[in-house]
Amino acid sequence: MEKTTGFITDTDCYLFGEGTHYEIYRKLGAHPARLDGKTGVYFAVWAPHAASVAVAGDFNNWSQDTHIMTPVATSGIHELFTTDARPGDLYKFAITTQTGQVLMKADPYASWSELRPGTASRICADSSFQWKDQKWMDARNSSFPTLGPLSIYEIHLGSWKKDGDDFLTYRELARELVSYVKDMGYTHVEIMGLLEHPFDGSWGYQVTGYYAPTSRYGSPEDFRYFVDYLHRKGIGVILDWVPAHFPRDAHGLADFDGAPLYEYADPRKGEHPDWGTKIFDYSRHEVSNFLIANALYWVENFHVDGLRVDAVASMLYLDYGKQDGQWVPNIYGGHENLEAIEFFKHLNSIMKQRNPGSMIIAEESTAWPRVTEPPEYDGLGFTFKWNMGWMHDFLEYMKLDPYFRKFNHQKMTFGMTYACSENFILVLSHDEVVHLKCSMLNKMPGYLSDKFANLKVGYTFMMGHPGKKLLFMGQEFGQLREWSEERELDWFLLKEPEHQKLQSFYRDLLHLYKKYPAFYSQDYNWDGFEWINCNDADRSIFSFVRKNYSKRNNLLFICNFTPVARPDYRVGVPKKKKYTLLFNEDGLLPKNKQQVIMAEKQSCDDRKYSFAYPLPAYGVAIFKY
Repeated sequence: MEKTTGFITDTDCYLFGEGTHYEIYRKLGAHPARLDGKTGVYFAVWAPHAASVAVAGDFNNWSQDTHIMTPVATSGIHELFTTDARPGDLYKFAITTQTGQVLMKADPYASWSELRPGTASRICADSSFQWKDQKWMDARNSSFPTLGPLSIYEIHLGSWKKDGDDFLTYRELARELVSYVKDMGYTHVEIMGLLEHPFDGSWGYQVTGYYAPTSRYGSPEDFRYFVDYLHRKGIGVILDWVPAHFPRDAHGLADFDGAPLYEYADPRKGEHPDWGTKIFDYSRHEVSNFLIANALYWVENFHVDGLRVDAVASMLYLDYGKQDGQWVPNIYGGHENLEAIEFFKHLNSIMKQRNPGSMIIAEESTAWPRVTEPPEYDGLGFTFKWNMGWMHDFLEYMKLDPYFRKFNHQKMTFGMTYACSENFILVLSHDEVVHLKCSMLNKMPGYLSDKFANLKVGYTFMMGHPGKKLLFMGQEFGQLREWSEERELDWFLLKEPEHQKLQSFYRDLLHLYKKYPAFYSQDYNWDGFEWINCNDADRSIFSFVRKNYSKRNNLLFICNFTPVARPDYRVGVPKKKKYTLLFNEDGLLPKNKQQVIMAEKQSCDDRKYSFAYPLPAYGVAIFKY
């Protein structure tokens, strides 16, 4: 039985056309429903260019002409209520184009999808999940992410750990991941490629199911369990989100109703030549609504704490990755995508309004100004921005033979010239350990023992530098091979003492980071950082201070980036105080081994006071004062 309905109202159509229906996913898609006392499923899809639309699925033997949908006024939406379908059934929309071609399309608003290589959508029952993370959510809603600690473990769920050749489930991953992340001391995990995607090798960055957590690891309810479990154990969850482009897969969004709909119609605006993907048409209100409601969907319905927006630069620049003749200037003749700018301002404003304490993070690789400034000050409104410039300079320096570092000293100091211009996150992400770039350990120069020593100094410098932190999985224990989505991390390496020591070292850094607010409380305030000596290029030594808001438990950092010990080293200090050594190249020191040094009145580093500290080869030191 099927009939037309009144589920889509005039108000729904108006708000969707205006781009402000922030819960449009409750109307479009497939939803269990009751009509005239009968139980069934309500389907709705936006396909304004279609000659007609039908629902085909398990429940009608995939017939393309038995369950015809009805247009809703002039909205471009087609709807159908039927008692024939039920939760768990697979389905697609059979869209007949103006030329008579029939396209079998997955539902753009489906909240569950068939496991790949299948490409159908799956009807999902209404959630009955009982959330138990209210304490976490209350704390989040009253928090200011820029002021607190944020140390992120970037993870690809399918290759972190495996069960033989099979994926772990969301529920299995929740327990395994919490145990590891809590022990290490991270505050958040950032999950790569969780939105449904057909091709494992895309790592989830070519999305076809924006509203569906990938079925590789279980159901939507299983993913709710995953988030809830992490929250109850004190771990935040960030998802990678891809509003920059989508693939051309036949079942996906490309030419959805026989014509460009979700993408710009002009291929000079609607296609990425290098990536072979389509670009969303941010000027079309229904498209921007699809994306903005999607961002809210993950934060509000799955309690996700933040979204990391992939490839922001490709959205902001009309000529990104394009040659002359492949792009169209904006109305002022420039290369800025004015529609994408307004999209970001709208997205970030409404997210902050509805979900205070949540985060939206920009992976933005250019010098675009005011990325993290509020829209009312002509900013884009992001909470944080990945610091790609720092990452590039840091890695270029770390890859050098120590002899040549003295000629490249500025690579490590330049980041401080702009450190407070945005709310930055310092990132060593998955992109840096693939495509013949080597793992983080194998980027380091020298013998294997040198590589470990170099990485320890580098991680200490990173932890002390202003900005929140992100490290990709496996790099905390010295993964030797490049990352591959096809296999789990090389956990067997932890049988080796040097890998154990590196993991322990980074664990100590993370716990120290959370314990002392000087690490993070003034990340974006010039008062929070002070160079002691940024000009010691010949010895490749950096010394600086991180200051707490309260002025208590400030921290002094010393990092030696050469294999040369400096037994005569002396460091200038801000005040004549006692300085307690908390941490060195061996990691966190127990209280009975925390050396206390009194500064003396002897000038050094342009300071009145200083103290001597014999600095080992590749030595690091963090003092509390």
